[in-house]
Amino acid sequence: LIACLLVIALRPQYALAVFITALLWYPSFLAVSVGTIDILVGRFVVAVLLIRCIFDDGLRSKFVWSRLDTFVTISMAASIVPYFFTQDQPPMLVIESRGGYLMDTWCAYLAARFVVTDRTRLVALMKCIAVVLVPLALLGVVECFTGWRPFAALWSYSPWFQGRGRFLLEGRWGLNRAVGPFSHAILFGGGFAMFLPLIYYLRHEKKQWRSLAYVLSGVALLGALSSLSSGPWVTVLVVIFCLAMEGHKAWVKRIFLFGLFSCILIGIVSNRPVYHVIASAANPLGGASWHRAKLIDLAIEHFPEWWRVGYGDRDPGWGASLGMTWTDVTNEYILSGVRYGIVAVISLFAVLIQAFQGLAAVHRKLKHPVLKSLCWAFGSMLFAVAVTWMSVSFFGQLITLFYCCLGMIGSLSNPSFNWQVPRTIPVVKNHAARKVAAVNKTA
Repeated sequence: LIACLLVIALRPQYALAVFITALLWYPSFLAVSVGTIDILVGRFVVAVLLIRCIFDDGLRSKFVWSRLDTFVTISMAASIVPYFFTQDQPPMLVIESRGGYLMDTWCAYLAARFVVTDRTRLVALMKCIAVVLVPLALLGVVECFTGWRPFAALWSYSPWFQGRGRFLLEGRWGLNRAVGPFSHAILFGGGFAMFLPLIYYLRHEKKQWRSLAYVLSGVALLGALSSLSSGPWVTVLVVIFCLAMEGHKAWVKRIFLFGLFSCILIGIVSNRPVYHVIASAANPLGGASWHRAKLIDLAIEHFPEWWRVGYGDRDPGWGASLGMTWTDVTNEYILSGVRYGIVAVISLFAVLIQAFQGLAAVHRKLKHPVLKSLCWAFGSMLFAVAVTWMSVSFFGQLITLFYCCLGMIGSLSNPSFNWQVPRTIPVVKNHAARKVAAVNKTA
């Protein structure tokens, strides 16, 4: 209720910040049960936020439908229509389920699209996220070293577990995997890793933010590492690589081609699928990497069974082959396929490709280095998520947070976005700009 009132009262960018804060801090396993419907706090808040956006003439007049909006909408349809063919429950329950899915994804996307209309609002939103993550990261560090979990007591109030569930202390290297208000350590660490490049961008801002951005980035990094999960750690590594390449963009295409030919060569030399080689080598925390590789094998083997409409919410029955009693689909692309069919997988790839193309087009068009860096930050986030999806599937708050970020990308790549070019170039690693400025001053 407090979040909904703040969404109504605050400026649009801060209203969206309240929504994201609620997702980060309110436990995802606590829901309000109304009959057969379990309503999460994020759904309450995004409904109020979206209604406000629709009835706000200023926001509605600035909204311009884009190609990415079309692809995201098609992706939603591809995840909803097949679902009706795989369920044996009453139609109203299916509609309720898909309605909740739309509120977690499409509505969050649209809310971000409506609110983020210019760079000032976007930067203000990023600053709020950076600050909100600080106490959450400190909580993660405390959980990691002490095992104290303040949100664990609330688990018994979840309508899904009815007092039977409890947080399990999962250890690794003598430490504890931080969970916070999330339902899994992977989701907890993934939130920090996903926002890391956006926080790091704040180094371009004026005054105290220029140095504070490095501190906040370090705090976000600690939050991601406190999860002790390979998924967030991989995301962090990919983000750091992408951010490091910002100053060496000429090498990106060469590194991509080198990686592509290396995968082909490794596959030929090892005489096995390259993803098996990668899974056995890229395993920083000693997790079940073979499980990820085997999952791809099973998806290919059972392709004729799921390619039309998928299995819906039913278990594919691959647990025995994975050494489990149930099938843990730890791959977002495969999960999309086994739930909704091949069309959903294709539409998901189409969304990612269109988002990358939109960012790349805007990046080429912009001349100001600070604005180009903003595109690079969002591109780094998107690429890191796309890579991480090979070993992790998003759910709970994290999928909603991702669609919020995707909505921001949709606004950035929209021609109607107001970039508000800065009057001065901050003192960053932009030697060419500083050299030109020095020459002009001398002249």
